[in-house]
Amino acid sequence: MKIVVSGASGLIGTALVDHLRAHGHGVLRLVRRPPRAADEIGWNPGAGLLDPRSLRGVQAAVSMSGAGVSDRRWTRGYRDVILRSRVDSTATLARALAALDPVPEVFVSGSAIGYYGHRGDEVLTESSAAGDGFLADVVRQWEAATAPAEAAGIRVVHARTGLVASRSGGAFGRMLPLFRAGVGGRLGSGRQWWSLISLPDEVAALAFLLSADVQGPVNLTAPSPAHNAIVTEALASALHRPALVPVPAPALRAALGGFAGEVLASQRVLPEVLLRAGFTFRHPEVTSIAQWAADPSLP
Repeated sequence: MKIVVSGASGLIGTALVDHLRAHGHGVLRLVRRPPRAADEIGWNPGAGLLDPRSLRGVQAAVSMSGAGVSDRRWTRGYRDVILRSRVDSTATLARALAALDPVPEVFVSGSAIGYYGHRGDEVLTESSAAGDGFLADVVRQWEAATAPAEAAGIRVVHARTGLVASRSGGAFGRMLPLFRAGVGGRLGSGRQWWSLISLPDEVAALAFLLSADVQGPVNLTAPSPAHNAIVTEALASALHRPALVPVPAPALRAALGGFAGEVLASQRVLPEVLLRAGFTFRHPEVTSIAQWAADPSLP
């Protein structure tokens, strides 16, 4: 399959491109700078510029573009960057795909469980309503930006990703050095539900969605969400370190600003659509996720 990927240099995008190529797919990468390789296509999503002719023969697309929500404090300006980097890139790619003849079979568009907002102990599935808050508003606009592709008859999947457990990069990757140093612990009360997915499962799920008979929202989270205190205990145990230094909510808010609200939010999300479609998780619960993250020798 010939697949175009945006956000190919990010944490998930880089791993996804490697995975797709290892499985025999041809991959084209969208880049904002002048292309330097045969597999690169230049575009300017902020200006809505992507020549559909550069995508001829593409059978599928995956969009992983978007500024990191944990990379900087949420100033008014950075909130706009978070929104526009997702909406503009998705809309630009969707319009270009819709202009092709024939159109691609599928567009897997990045999304997030931030859609559900803070929901306490409520069990959340793909049929749950949207929540409140900044990220919930971002995700609603992000998913709506795929409309041109849907109108053209392309099967569109909204991959609502949870907290990706990686060995480096992302919010989870930045936690690991603290736990290795023995200064990790629960965040806030520790009673908030966290819905994680390991990076290998995230990548495998995205690849699975390219051919699975599903469309619309799909939760990319492991099937066993856990309280933050359980997650941090499992990570400390996997690293053979104590989890003795809790971080109180006021300290998190002082350090992280608006993003602290997402860290402290409770989202008990289940991947009903993925499981029903037959996807098998390599790391289905928090203990195996923590063990993989802590041990670089594990595949």
